[in-house]
Amino acid sequence: MTKLTSAEREDLPKGDFVFPKTRRYPIEDAAHARDALARSSGKPEHAAVVAAVRRKFPEIDVEK
Repeated sequence: MTKLTSAEREDLPKGDFVFPKTRRYPIEDAAHARDALARSSGKPEHAAVVAAVRRKFPEIDVEK
């Protein structure tokens, strides 16, 4: 997975985040989408992360 610097993260469009207002869980590519799924597992926001990843990357097999 590529590392994001803080400047690169700030340059990402809001649509590349699961939560655009707070800019949490970047999902700009498939690797980051998988990481967001793993990091959110077991947390209350996991359902929102799953939904966002399914919309943006339908080819990723997402289990609830």
